Amino acid sequence: MRSSLPCRSWNQRRQVPKFQAVGLDCRAPYGLLAMTVGDRESFRRAASITYREQKKARPMASNIKLIAGTSNQPLADSIAKHLGIPLAKTNIRRFADMEVFVEILENVRGEDTFIIQPTSFPTNDSLMELLIIIDTLKRSSARRITAVVPYYGYSRQDRKSSPRSPISAKLVANLITVAGADRVLTMDLHAGQIQGFFDIPLDNLYAQPVLVNDIRERLSVHGKMPDDLVIVSPDVGGVVRARSLAKKLEADLAIIDKRRERAGESEVMNVIGDIKDKQCILVDDMVDSAGTLCNAAAAMMNQGAKSVAAYCTHGVFSGKAIERINASALTSVTSTDSIAATPAVAGCAKIRQLSVASLLAEAIARIGQERSVSSLFD
Repeated sequence: MRSSLPCRSWNQRRQVPKFQAVGLDCRAPYGLLAMTVGDRESFRRAASITYREQKKARPMASNIKLIAGTSNQPLADSIAKHLGIPLAKTNIRRFADMEVFVEILENVRGEDTFIIQPTSFPTNDSLMELLIIIDTLKRSSARRITAVVPYYGYSRQDRKSSPRSPISAKLVANLITVAGADRVLTMDLHAGQIQGFFDIPLDNLYAQPVLVNDIRERLSVHGKMPDDLVIVSPDVGGVVRARSLAKKLEADLAIIDKRRERAGESEVMNVIGDIKDKQCILVDDMVDSAGTLCNAAAAMMNQGAKSVAAYCTHGVFSGKAIERINASALTSVTSTDSIAATPAVAGCAKIRQLSVASLLAEAIARIGQERSVSSLFD
């Protein structure tokens, strides 16, 4: 025998979550139908408004897909943890002849995708892997592809240094664009003009807030920085970076005048500024062979500096960098984790790493939410 109780229509059953959102239970047989017409209209309007507000307040991270390359897995894991979403399942491997193969093991159609892949050592392999992941996502119908490249390889080749030499930083920009990237997120480019090499949007983050916080935690006494602190630029090209950091820390500024005889080697010529009996902090965007830092530290100690430490964004540490740092007058070298630490770097007592995962995660979330990224540094 058919029940005499009125049945809710499909539209009414479908709207149960909206009704629950305003604190009313309409699952009872007479819940909605017992109301007057006017009450039902008011109820539907309130439920619809509340539902839209809740939808607007939902985090956009649910629409983000994070794809990790093999260049810096720890950093990718940390970014995913900060965002509260898992990394997408992938299959990235090398064939016997070292060709790169990439397969995305879950649906990315219509998704906002972010590839986390610094182009660090081995630079060419990391770059090629990034390009192949971009192509894979493009052919998988991803809605938007953002290349998150914390360390931009080839950035030092940003101009013609001799009559017949390449501008490799521009070539890499072309490769990333042609591969299918819609946007690039990077950190502390070696030269600001590299942003102009791209015909797609590029966000250049700054690791300075992370470095400033660490310096304050280590050196401040009762919330006040020491009066004998000096921020030192290792060359003329880094003066703007060093001056900005010195302003944040309310410290003095000094400059190293150097002459580079050949690639990978540098000779310190002079120290501009008062560093006698001062705590000196060398600041650079990257440390590669560490020749510049070690020679600068020796020159400053010879001119009476109390101590010399170094801070950088990208710790490349190639060649004999570890040996030079261990044998130098530097008390410590602090870098970020934009480049994964090798066993030699992790085992060096003088080298410290700071995480920029939270900064990158916040930038990724803001891009996904179409919010301002530059306001991170206001």
